[in-house]
Amino acid sequence: MKNKIKKQINELRKEITRHNRLYYTNGKPKISDAKYDKFLRELKSLEKAYPEYFSPDSPTQTVGASILEKFEKVEHTAPMLSLESVNDEEGAERFDKNCRKESEDTIEYVCEPKLDGISIELVYEKGKFVRGSTRGDGIIGEDVTLNLKTIKNVPQKLKTKTSPEFLSVRGEVMMHISDFLKLNKNQLALGKDVFANPRNVAAGSMRQLDYRITEERKLYVYCYRILNISDKMPETQKEALGLLKILGFDISPNMRHCKSIDQAIKYHHELEEKRDTLDYEIDGVVIKVNDTKVQEKFGFRTTTPKWAVAYKFKPRREITHLEDIAVQVGRTGTLTPLALLQPVEVGGVTVSRASLHNMDQINRLDVKIGDYVKVERAGDVIPYVAEVIKKKRTGKEKSFHMPSKCPSCGAKVVKEEVFYRCPSGLGCPAQVIEAIIHYSSKNAVDIEGFSEKTAKLFYELDIVKSISDIYKINEKSLTGLEGWKEKKIENLLKAIEDSKTISLDRLIFGLGIRNVGRHIAQVLAKKFGSLDNVISSEPEALEEINEIGPEIAKSITDFFKEKKNIEEIKKLINCGVKVKDAEIKEEGKLAGKKFVFTGSLSSFSRPDAQKLVEALGGEAQSSISNTTDYLVAGEKSGSKIEKARKKGINILSEEEFKKIIS
Repeated sequence: MKNKIKKQINELRKEITRHNRLYYTNGKPKISDAKYDKFLRELKSLEKAYPEYFSPDSPTQTVGASILEKFEKVEHTAPMLSLESVNDEEGAERFDKNCRKESEDTIEYVCEPKLDGISIELVYEKGKFVRGSTRGDGIIGEDVTLNLKTIKNVPQKLKTKTSPEFLSVRGEVMMHISDFLKLNKNQLALGKDVFANPRNVAAGSMRQLDYRITEERKLYVYCYRILNISDKMPETQKEALGLLKILGFDISPNMRHCKSIDQAIKYHHELEEKRDTLDYEIDGVVIKVNDTKVQEKFGFRTTTPKWAVAYKFKPRREITHLEDIAVQVGRTGTLTPLALLQPVEVGGVTVSRASLHNMDQINRLDVKIGDYVKVERAGDVIPYVAEVIKKKRTGKEKSFHMPSKCPSCGAKVVKEEVFYRCPSGLGCPAQVIEAIIHYSSKNAVDIEGFSEKTAKLFYELDIVKSISDIYKINEKSLTGLEGWKEKKIENLLKAIEDSKTISLDRLIFGLGIRNVGRHIAQVLAKKFGSLDNVISSEPEALEEINEIGPEIAKSITDFFKEKKNIEEIKKLINCGVKVKDAEIKEEGKLAGKKFVFTGSLSSFSRPDAQKLVEALGGEAQSSISNTTDYLVAGEKSGSKIEKARKKGINILSEEEFKKIIS
């Protein structure tokens, strides 16, 4: 039993430490606050019941998370601790009872919204801002002075003529919801990833090595505590907030002085009712003893003050406010309406956007901008709007219409059945980043080391703004980039050079033509033999091919009619790309045979095996169907074997496959 308890404690410590790193260091939490608090309460309870397993390194004995190596370390002028949290009125009343037990004085409170941002310290000497740092582990933080200087409401100089010689204050960096929605709308228009929630933006912005990136984002700092001051410390928290305001700081909004815990609880309930109407994210209220001398008397636990508590709101589930509808342009030009939501936790994940799929779906649900909607996650993964709460409508809601012009490139949008599309292809910025990722992927041109992450980084740094730009990358353009050492640069440049000789089918697939997958690309290569022949093919000739119908034929001819697409192909050729013509032949050793691979092969990788099948005239399929002839089963094969048996498909071992192709 003891071993079981010890194991449970260690697993909880490991899990909480991981989530501390995700929340404080990476700014990308993976679980809800409610779930995190539950883990922490469980660990505290076990450690109290089994003191023999006490550890000074336990997350119950530490604050925050580790410091990133890329920043200078800064020691705080006073510890920046965490807060004990309660989830109901009984918890708040228990906190009040403990406070009154510790003091004979009348206990009054100052209550403030618990802002959901990133905690920082600001230090002033002789009235001038000299240093700013993140909370870090509560004792040592990261020096982010330059980033904080870009935030307009951080005073560079205190406003009063007689400023204290020394002052350090604690505050929260955050982004207003309205600014967050604008940022995400802009990200979508540029074809970039959107942010999950305002806190992630604030945390990520503070940890930028390039302060100019921080400067582009509309951040605010709200201050709520004087950590240290050379003058006399204000006698109450209320006076401290007043002094901060006089000195030029924006203080925590909606603050209230409460003379009893009943008033504090009432304030909590009022703010919880209002939270959906606020322009900033909060997840509860902070109740602090007002008298600073009483605060000093109460003191601190290891990681939390005894004179303050966070009274959390009930976690919001699936109903939230639909603030706006943005339009996202996909790789093939399809315009997808995206609901920009008041961030809400759905199944432990913060959701701030959800797909509306298409106009038919919007019309079916009768979705309007300003509605309250029910958000669900398909398969607990993809968030979508499932229902409109029409009884909450006020009459101010607005209907949504798909744009007539592409929000990214301005081209006239075309409607095809229920979908709206931008026809610009490689001439559309939003489609370009996805085109770059697709072109360099393993199943297309296969540039080793050119990952999705690398593509997005190079695009944002203006190194690669089109697929042809890949071939303009040189040592000079990569030298000095964080994480790009000499060997890594050398390997990528070699992979890019090696990719200049491309088979026709891989280039066709890599161009990202709508409705043209790997198999259709192979069919086109075999039928037409050269890139010029494919480009000049007519719809009638395309439709004569057994596996190509009118829809695919139109996608192909539309793509090559677009001037910018042809210009991009010419740029590829001018950059040294050589397209290998395909042999126009119907026969081969594996002609007409279709193969599926499962498990791991020892003699070659799965992509190499698939290429081998295709070179011998066969077809490599990704999944089993009624047309599959052979399943090649390597080690650790999965469920495909059983499926193949049921369909009567021939199952080959790796050795049997090698005999067929030899």
